[in-house]
Parts: sequence; C-alpha cells; structure tokens
Amino acid sequence: MPRQGEGKHDKKERIMKKIVVIGGGIAGLSAGAYAQKCGFDVTVLESHSVAGGNCAAWRRGGYLFEGGMHWLTGSGEGEALHGCWRHVGALGDGVAVRYDEPFAEYFGEGAPARIYRDADETEARLLELSPADAKEIKNLCANIRKVKSLGMVVSDLRGLRVTKKRRAPPPSALLSFLSAAGVMRVFSKISAKEYASRFSHEGIREALGSLTGEGQSALALVFTLGALARGDGGFPEGGSLPFVKRIVNTFEAAGGKLELNARAERVVVERGRATGAVVAGSFVPADAVIVATDTMAIDSLFDDPPKAAWLDRMRMETEPTACALVSLGISADLSKYPAGFVFKPGRPIRMGSETYNYLSANNYARDPSYSPAGKTAMTLILPGDTHDFWKRAKSEGRYAQEKRALADAVAGAIEERIPEARGRVEVRDVATPLTYERYCGNWKGSWMTRMRPGMRMRVYPPAIKGLGGAYFAGQRMMPPGGLPVALLSARAAVQRLCRDSGATFASEEY
Repeated sequence: MPRQGEGKHDKKERIMKKIVVIGGGIAGLSAGAYAQKCGFDVTVLESHSVAGGNCAAWRRGGYLFEGGMHWLTGSGEGEALHGCWRHVGALGDGVAVRYDEPFAEYFGEGAPARIYRDADETEARLLELSPADAKEIKNLCANIRKVKSLGMVVSDLRGLRVTKKRRAPPPSALLSFLSAAGVMRVFSKISAKEYASRFSHEGIREALGSLTGEGQSALALVFTLGALARGDGGFPEGGSLPFVKRIVNTFEAAGGKLELNARAERVVVERGRATGAVVAGSFVPADAVIVATDTMAIDSLFDDPPKAAWLDRMRMETEPTACALVSLGISADLSKYPAGFVFKPGRPIRMGSETYNYLSANNYARDPSYSPAGKTAMTLILPGDTHDFWKRAKSEGRYAQEKRALADAVAGAIEERIPEARGRVEVRDVATPLTYERYCGNWKGSWMTRMRPGMRMRVYPPAIKGLGGAYFAGQRMMPPGGLPVALLSARAAVQRLCRDSGATFASEEY
C-alpha cells in the first residue's frame, strides 16, 4: 500500500532508482552528478584508471601536458551554461578563470597579428597592421558584434517536472537572433580556411585559421569570436585535471559511486529494455543505463546493435576532427610569449600525408600548475585525420620511431623560433589519434565532429524508440561537439530519464 501522500509519480520514482552510466568522461560524470542530485542511485563505470575521458592531462618529467581543454564555453558568469557547470561542480566561487590577452597571435617577420577578446580592440589593431584589409576587417568585426549575444541555449524538456523553471528568454534575445540570422546563413556555407583566405595579410589569415578545427565552417570561427567578445571562453586555472576532479567530488559528495578500471563489455537488454551492464564477466543490474561513450562506437556494447533514424544520420554525416599533440617541457620561462600563437617553421613539418606550413601552440608558462618555476609546458596541435597513418606505423613497428621524429621536428621548429628555448627542450611527448582511441574509446581517435560548410545544426535525441531504459550522451550528440555538448547532452539524457520515470529534475540554482 502507498504511504499517505504518495502519488503516481512517487511510485514511479521508487521503481526506477538504480542507474549505471557507461563512460567517465565529462558527459558520463555530468550525467552522474545530475542524476544523483535527482535522487537516483548512480554508478559510473570508467574503463581507464582515471576519469575525464577527452578532458585529460598527463605528467611527464615534472611537467603537466594538457590534452583536452583549450578554452571553455560557459566560463563567463553571464552565460546560461555557466549555471550548468556550477551545478556539476566544474566551476565555482573559488575557481580562478584566466582570460589571457591576446587570445591568439601570429608572429613572424614584422609586427604580429593579434586577435583580442574585445572586437573593437581587434578591429583597431588589425586596421593598423593591414590597411589593405580594411573592408574585410570591418566586416568581420561587425559580424562578431551581431553574434556576440548568442550564447548556448539551456532549456527544459517539455512535460518534465522541475524544481525551478527556467526563465523565458527576454524579447531582446529574439531580436539578437534575427540580427544574427543573416550572418549564420553566410558563414555556414564556407569553410573557415576559405573565409580567412580573403585577408591579404598572412598573419591575419593564420591567426584566424588557428581558432577552429580542420575543415570547420566559418560559422565556428565567428561564433568563437562572438563568445570571446561577450566575455566567455576563459581557461579555468589548472586545466583538465582539477576541472574533472571537481566534477568527481560533486558526484561523490552527492552519494554517487565512480568505478575505475571498469570496462563495460556490453549493455544487457531484456525484452526491449536495458537492465544493466556486464563488467569483467559480472552482471551489474540497473533500472536504466546511460551510455556516455562515443556514440559512433557503441555497436560493440550491444548484442543487437541499436537502430534508429538519428543514428543512421549521425553515422552518415559524422567526419572526424582529430589531431596529434606534441608537448614540450622547456627549461625556460616563456611567459612573455602569448598563451596561444601561430608561427611558420623554417621547414614544413610532415606527418603521414599531412604537411604543416604553420604550427599552432598553446603556451602554459603563465599557469604555475603546468611546470616548475622558471620553466614552461607547451603543446602544439597538428590537426588532421592521421589515424590510418599511425595505425599502419604501429602495425609495421614504426610507431615509436615516427613519434620521435615528429617530436624532434616540432621541438626544432620551436627552438628556431624562440631564442630562449634553444637547447632547453628537456621533455618531448606525442599523443596521436591512437592514443585517444586507446584510452577514451574514440572513433578514429577523434575528439570532435567536423562541422563542415553547409552541414545543418543538429541535436540528436538522447533515447531510441523501442529501447527502454537506455539513454545516450556525449560529444557526438550535437556537432561539432566539445565540452559544452558533453555537458548539455548529459543534462538532456537525465531530463529524459526523469520524465520517463516520473522523477522531478533538480534544476540548477544559478
């Protein structure tokens, strides 16, 4: 018999309580934190020895090398997404966020080309640098101002019970969207590289080109610059490791359980409903399962691979955005150099079929978390779908040799460009697409999806019709992906779980 005051929804809440989350990346940890706060009993299963997935960093020779976070959408306190990050514990009152200037810089011969967070500052500096590009510079900065108020939208599922309703967007939000609609149409049709080629100044072209992944549409470029212009896109001090640790702490403080070195072998489905997962041959029962691994690589988790029109569309449209990361530990203080910069090496760098005439570097000298005093950790990003090249090198026994050659070439380029680094590169490290495939289970080692020109914006649903008790989250759920998509897809999956089970969604209080 129900207790006094117990209604229909309360009974449903008691029926579906035990939740298993497969994958301890940002999506899985965020789903765990959200679900635990909604009253569910959650266990997150992570196959690796550490949580975080793509949001990763590792220590080598006294240095910390960043492998996941470059800047964070939602770091600005005025952003709707900021409250979601606070809800899962990633951000908070005691978390320092860096807003280094300039945001990006190309330095070669002559005056550097610099991109600032403030569009007016960017415009003024670039006009001084290249009067010949005045028309394109003014047009770019005008478009940045049109999109700068368009942050990521956070909304609630229709028919969901929530502890606190979200405020409706003000009328000004609609006006901002209408103002930006033309910009979105134009920039979505061309690639960022094609757009950057309109500028005659080499430095401006390459500084802008460094802001998006390979093959992304120009829309990604202008939205990145718009986010910076409204005060978003900071870098939480310490990067990936403390960022992940704060989410884990929030999840565990709410009563959740994180199991490391626990690779889920498959999701158990009985009579059309997920009833748990198998780990190391043992069955872990659950009332529902949230699959927060790469959605492009989930078929092996099911005896009968799930089928849905949206999965077919995802598989047809998804192109990988991957890279190799070359990290250097340099026994010199390089804090006078920008946090992000692009330069032209004396000789092109080659990796498989890819040739790099320019290199993009992240300089962590200003953050003491990354290196001993007076030293610098630096990571250079070499984009490109080189998964097959590295896989072939590994099968032929050349993997370590190729990594050493790449590290030496990149280190040589840095030493040639930065006098203080000459003879002072004491640690070299290379992470390839195979690294991310091995440790994170990423499809082709890719950590984002290419938002190519003409590709429609999509948000894939967190569930599949006919497969009860199974929910999906992760960076593939809304191209191009990244940390904010991992977070919002986790939130969407838990909201769907709450609605299906009659539970009340514990809303963000920020």
